Amino acid sequence: MKALILVGGFGTRLRPLTLSVPKPLVEFANKPMILHQIEALKAIGVTEVVLAINYQPEVMLNFLKQYEEKLGIKITCSRETEPLGTAGPLALARDKLIDDSGEPFFVMNSDVISEYPLAEMIQFHRAHGGEASIMVTKVDEPSKYGVVVMDEETGKVEKFVEKPKTFVGNKINAGIYLLNPSILDRIQLRPTSIEKEVFPRIAAENKLYAMVLPGFWMDIGQPKDYITGLRLYLNSLRKKSPSKLAAGPHIVGNVLLHASAVVGEGCLIGPDVAIGEGCVVEPGVRLSRCTVMRGVRIKKHACVSGSIIGWHSTVGQWARVENMTILGEDVHLGDEVYSNGGVVLPTRRSNPASSKPEIVM
Repeated sequence: MKALILVGGFGTRLRPLTLSVPKPLVEFANKPMILHQIEALKAIGVTEVVLAINYQPEVMLNFLKQYEEKLGIKITCSRETEPLGTAGPLALARDKLIDDSGEPFFVMNSDVISEYPLAEMIQFHRAHGGEASIMVTKVDEPSKYGVVVMDEETGKVEKFVEKPKTFVGNKINAGIYLLNPSILDRIQLRPTSIEKEVFPRIAAENKLYAMVLPGFWMDIGQPKDYITGLRLYLNSLRKKSPSKLAAGPHIVGNVLLHASAVVGEGCLIGPDVAIGEGCVVEPGVRLSRCTVMRGVRIKKHACVSGSIIGWHSTVGQWARVENMTILGEDVHLGDEVYSNGGVVLPTRRSNPASSKPEIVM
């Protein structure tokens, strides 16, 4: 089987992290976002992954080539010279996706994190015999989204309703699809939306089915949802592979700690924290609901909560970083600095306290 991952564009919502690397290579739970998906695809027998990309393809491919041999999966690139939406990339990659097997192929949005029940989705797809399967997830406020109206027993999709004013259902598109090759005949090589143009036509012919996603789901393409997604991911990890989480008197709740990271005495770490490769957390530090990326140093008695600390950055002694502060790569906060929702661009030195959200350039 094959798969296409819609990598997308500039990752503006995750800046300043995406000023250093393309968004799919930003770490989530100590590994690049896109690697979560590639590993899940490999696990159920996918042999080739095509990346639909229009921004820094060389950086992406150079990075992922090291995983080709390690995972035993072919990774290729389909480059857009202009943005083609969510369906156009399928037409562009047609020759890469179609072969003599006639097997369906997966399409995934690179921002989506979940438990990826892909084996179950294959069974579902083969059982209903339609042309396309989409994964849907339940939400509490469906009026914010495009809602998928479906038959609860068979999964057959009846229609899509964009941001309904009255309740028509609570399931939305989760950005994971399994499609027969015949769907490529429906898509022209032009900017096209698979959600708004292609799927409604297939649903009108009674050939589109939806499977309700078990477990958690989150689009982690912006900082607030990234932090929420980390909590959901670590909760899932606790249920499935608790041995992968850190334990000890200084750990509270779910914490992912890289084997090479060093944590000093008197720290309190957690809940919902990921600490990356080569990090140094000095004595007396408090971390909660945050990601500390590769090579970061958190100095003595600093406090970080609800924030993302980018690669090789430093947080000074007694500093306080909170409320969705995002530090880019190689940022250095001085001692006793207070950052409340600040965004600091890469390679900056920030010493003055900031009690209000601001961008440090």
